[in-house]
Amino acid sequence: MSALVLAADVGGTQMRAALVGEDGAILERRAAPTPRHADVPEALVDLVRGVAAASSHGAATHAVVGLPGSIDYDAGRLLWAPHLPPQWPDLLSADQLSAELDLPVLVANDADLAAVGEALLGAGAASADVAYITISTGIGAGVVHGGRLLRGGRSLAEIGHTVIDWEAWLAGSPSTLEELGSGSGLAAQARRAGLGDLDAPQVEVAAAAGDERARAIWDAAVAACAVGVANVLMDFSPSTVVIGGGLGRREDFFQRVRDLVLDHPEHHPDDLAIVPSALGDDAGLVGTARWLAAMG
Repeated sequence: MSALVLAADVGGTQMRAALVGEDGAILERRAAPTPRHADVPEALVDLVRGVAAASSHGAATHAVVGLPGSIDYDAGRLLWAPHLPPQWPDLLSADQLSAELDLPVLVANDADLAAVGEALLGAGAASADVAYITISTGIGAGVVHGGRLLRGGRSLAEIGHTVIDWEAWLAGSPSTLEELGSGSGLAAQARRAGLGDLDAPQVEVAAAAGDERARAIWDAAVAACAVGVANVLMDFSPSTVVIGGGLGRREDFFQRVRDLVLDHPEHHPDDLAIVPSALGDDAGLVGTARWLAAMG
């Protein structure tokens, strides 16, 4: 019988769980909103248990849980996650989840997990060196070289929290890639500009309708994300960059980021490919199928 993995992918707005085959096929799936004020992550455990109970494909050998924050891989625990309830990092360790689910559990940075999925089974499968960047509620990245995830004792490539505007950083203003280019960053900038409570797609609609404030915010986010991609190219030298996430996959946003990066060719290889995610929201779930191999 093929090895099966229980997979979970926890985002800032939604949690998803699935049973995944060794070829990356998703055999069962469920989703639920990510609780914003829960003291304990019982909803996540219940979601994963529900997938296991519904399966007619057999029992999983282990579980892999992708989390939106910095991971201590040596200790198997979440260090911090700005888009989860503040109590959760102390409660989302591999040991605690293993006890709850009664099977071995590995915890992973969600962008690392999606990077493995895209690099080995998705848009980067033909390339040896792949960087994956997710632009969504937050911004994260993962890098796979020669089939192995690039990591230390902790997860790496936390590009969303890198400073790209040093003057704003010194002044205590929004200065990181995530603050300037993510969906949550766009929404915050819209409020500051007096546009009200708009999400990223609504900012795009307002910009297309001719609102100059919305257009300035949208253009600045595109430029910020292009800078983020350029920095990843300089830091990790991938031959393929895969861009995913709800905002990153929007056609206008993706094309403009891609074109801006390619218009500055002096620091990347001639054969660089910048491509949209092939696996979409399933990249992290699919990545669980190759997680053990990618971790070495």
